[in-house]
Parts: sequence; structure tokens; C-alpha cells
Amino acid sequence: MLKKLLLAAALGSAVIISGCESVQTVQRVSDNLQLLQNKTWIATQIGNTEIQTSPSSRNIPSIQFDEATKRVSGSDGCNRLTGAYAAGNDTLNMSQLASTRMACLNNGDLAQKYNEALSKVTHYQVFGKTLKLMDRHGNLLIQYESAVQPR
Repeated sequence: MLKKLLLAAALGSAVIISGCESVQTVQRVSDNLQLLQNKTWIATQIGNTEIQTSPSSRNIPSIQFDEATKRVSGSDGCNRLTGAYAAGNDTLNMSQLASTRMACLNNGDLAQKYNEALSKVTHYQVFGKTLKLMDRHGNLLIQYESAVQPR
């Protein structure tokens, strides 16, 4: 009888401990997604190259992740882009990306580099007002800062 009681207690403890761990995991995923979604992110760096723009510039690469529709949208600095996304605790998959095809002057190859980097994204990190999109090896592809919304 004592063996059965000890076995039941051990199994009950294991269930409680694993239940608490999965609640913490769900909470971390939820926190990271809340930091990622429903904000406008302005690109500040592609790879190791900083993006130099003036605050009044209209053609700055940016991205938004809409929580309700699971849609990603933004700009590559020239063209508008849109698509679908799925995100986990630190994983990010963007699919069905489409963009306009306007001719842009004085943009250099910024739009091309930005789109190439976006196509390699598999992971993300959010720290405060900084978002980093990375490849499967953890290499930085694009870094963003959270846009300050006017009041």
C-alpha cells in the first residue's frame, strides 16, 4: 500500500511540475510576441551596414506585424510589401511576401539588400525598443528601432 501511495505522489508531482513549466513557456512566447507585434519598426541596420536616413525622410525601410490578421506589412525603402507570418518564442517565418514594383531614384541598392535579408529571416529577438531579425545561424540580418508615434 505504501508503494502505491509513493508512486501516486511521485506521478502527481511530475504532472504538477511539468504543468508549471509549460505555463512558463507559454508566458515567455506570449511576452515575446507582444513585444514583436502591433508596432512600427524602422530599419537602422542591414547586416553590418547602418542605414543613414534623416528623420523627415519618407522612404525608410520599415515593418509591422499585425497580431489580429497574422499579416506582415511595410516598406523596403521604395516599394510597399505585404505577406503572412507565423512567430514563436524566437522563431519567425514570413511567407507569401509580395511588393509593388516602383522605380525609385536615389535609393541605391537599399531595397534589394533589404529584400534579400528579409528572405533569409528565421529568428527574431526583441530587447526594449530594438528588434533584430536573424538567420538560422543567429547572424544579424536587419536591426530595427521602434518608431515613436506622434501624439
